[in-house]
Amino acid sequence: MIKKLTLPVILLLLILGFWTSSDFQEIAAGVAIFLFGMLMLEDGFRLFSGGILENMLEKATGSVTKSLSFGVISTTIMQSSSLVSVITISFLSAGLITLVAGVGIIFGANIGTTTGAWLVAGFGLKVKISTYALPMLAIAIVLVFQSNKYVRGAGFVLAGLGFLFLGIHHMKEGFEAFKGQFDLSRFAMTGVAGLIVYTLIGMAATVVMQSSHATMVLIITALAASQISYENALALAIGANIGTTITAIIGSLTANFQGKRLALAHLIFNLVTAGIALIFISQLRLAVDWVSAGVGISDTDYALKLAVFHTIFNVLGVAVMLPMLNALIRFLERTIAEPAMDLSQPLYLSEAVDEFPPTIEAALRKEVKHLYDNAVELITHGLNLHRHELFETKDIAALVSVSRTAVDFDIDERYEQRIKTLYSAIVEFATRAGSKDIPQDVMENVYALRDVAGQIVRAVKAVKHLRRNATTFTTHPQGVITDTYNDLRTEIARILVEIRKLELADPEDRSSLWLDQELVQVESDQRNASRRIESLIRDQSLDAAAATSYLNDSSYAYSAMRNLIQAARSYYVETESAMVEVERILALDEDEISDIVAEDTSSPAQGI
Repeated sequence: MIKKLTLPVILLLLILGFWTSSDFQEIAAGVAIFLFGMLMLEDGFRLFSGGILENMLEKATGSVTKSLSFGVISTTIMQSSSLVSVITISFLSAGLITLVAGVGIIFGANIGTTTGAWLVAGFGLKVKISTYALPMLAIAIVLVFQSNKYVRGAGFVLAGLGFLFLGIHHMKEGFEAFKGQFDLSRFAMTGVAGLIVYTLIGMAATVVMQSSHATMVLIITALAASQISYENALALAIGANIGTTITAIIGSLTANFQGKRLALAHLIFNLVTAGIALIFISQLRLAVDWVSAGVGISDTDYALKLAVFHTIFNVLGVAVMLPMLNALIRFLERTIAEPAMDLSQPLYLSEAVDEFPPTIEAALRKEVKHLYDNAVELITHGLNLHRHELFETKDIAALVSVSRTAVDFDIDERYEQRIKTLYSAIVEFATRAGSKDIPQDVMENVYALRDVAGQIVRAVKAVKHLRRNATTFTTHPQGVITDTYNDLRTEIARILVEIRKLELADPEDRSSLWLDQELVQVESDQRNASRRIESLIRDQSLDAAAATSYLNDSSYAYSAMRNLIQAARSYYVETESAMVEVERILALDEDEISDIVAEDTSSPAQGI
């Protein structure tokens, strides 16, 4: 109910303000232009996704110091702690960074956001920045309409900065003119009541504007025009720090449990920081006076003194929270527990990772691996084998021969739960990614991973068809037909083992050459299958009914092998290294494979 009333109340207050004062219109327009500039700045940096920002973020996980530094630097550059928070939640949800690194980045972002107050108080109020804004906007509009993504991104960033400057100018002018008509300083409150009331006002303003940076600019310009008292401005700044957590909380709603933990850490940090600032407000004011005197700031330059205060209490908050970082992480893990793993549900795909190309590709790669792990379980159980035994044995054929007991499970039900559901989520995620403006190479990788998922699903479906007869003919010895089915089981199992070795190998040591050899062998075996069966029928070693079943099932088995090999090639074999480029030249294409198979099938058939 409250949420529904919020928008009409805000619009009503704006209309009333517009009706009452033309100067209020200029202040409101200044805030709107500033917020629009923030949006353009964020859109501009989003167009650089897949580049420096994400590469830096991935490297900012080595230590708390690195992640803290990244938070400071990135927020200083982008002038948006909200964007840094959303990106961090996205990377954390995709499993690219740890929770400790994510919390470190959030701590750093709170320090980085203080640079905005310094820019406005030290530059924006002392220089007519509107003269810089107009040329920036003129140049930006030319860049925005260019086809190159990064040129457009630069245009949006430049336009964002231009609108930021223009918004600051209009807020400054509006408050200066407003002072002659209506003195807001009459509503100044002192003491504890003033602290509490104005902290709540600062928090509410930031929640509405979704930007603590915008709130701070509004506070500084109002303070410079003497529309609010210095004491109340300090409380407003504290409230703005609390209100900025709403962006991270909203961003975490579509994130996994890790993203929610990070949003809670952000809230705890800002509440603790605000609490310290409120409790020790008198001591902090003395510290501000001492620092200001030391750097040559005038006693009456309250705008710059507010910037000093904003910096001191954020740095103090980090200094207090850093020693308690491990305790905070343990608290987060207890409060928001990791859900019991549900293998039937996506583990990495969520709307929180949709915004940035590296998280889209990384999350999808992890989810395809999750699908493959589920598929291996179904395939091995479908062949009446167990994964742990298969991956530990040194003699696959011997293991298959003694594995005669049918694994008791419903393969159709398990397929629906653990394969089909995941595959549907992967296809939906890839489709969503296709509707976004992301680099072509990333999109090609996304579609390639989607195709890998399809190959995995087809392999499972093939084993589903194979399972009934494989169980019928291998649970107890029935002569030649048992041997032929055991051969199929052995070959599929052997390919799973080889893929497992590929998975465990270092990326630079992975080779696609054996994959080509396996494909040649699969194609050759499938073409020879009918000739072998004909020979067995002629020898009266196999009856026609069993032979027909085997031919159908061998087709499924070879299809499963082929799809597994092709999936492994796409998923595991790197495409960037020089060695792989050599292998690509040496690799056999489809025509060459067909030629080899044709030569092989022209030779006399061998008996089983």
